[in-house]
Amino acid sequence: DLIEDNSFQPVNDERGGPYVLKLSLAESRLVFAVTREDGSAVMTHILSLTPLRRIVKDYYMICESYYAAIRTATPSQIEAIDMGRRGLHNEGSQTLLDRLNGKIDIDFDTARRLFTLVCVLHWRG
Repeated sequence: DLIEDNSFQPVNDERGGPYVLKLSLAESRLVFAVTREDGSAVMTHILSLTPLRRIVKDYYMICESYYAAIRTATPSQIEAIDMGRRGLHNEGSQTLLDRLNGKIDIDFDTARRLFTLVCVLHWRG
């Protein structure tokens, strides 16, 4: 989804994409390394993970609750947990969108997809 349908534009890059984005973690920071398809550098932006830590932690906790609920809970209970999960995902996406403001222009759907990747990096990191 991220490759096929996204809105991603580093601020002040008049040439435009397509871009290659490498996300990584370095010393409790999220690194956005943006290059062109030919490998030439466009920008590197580094974000502190501190504003996202609580949201990611809560998101993982509610995901665990959701997977446990699938086995035993009623459909309405599962739906309520899923609504909470989506709400946290939206909160994390908005935080990411806000933190990239003025550096990289993205839309909310792209922020949602990137937040998912941040969660995977956090889990693997």
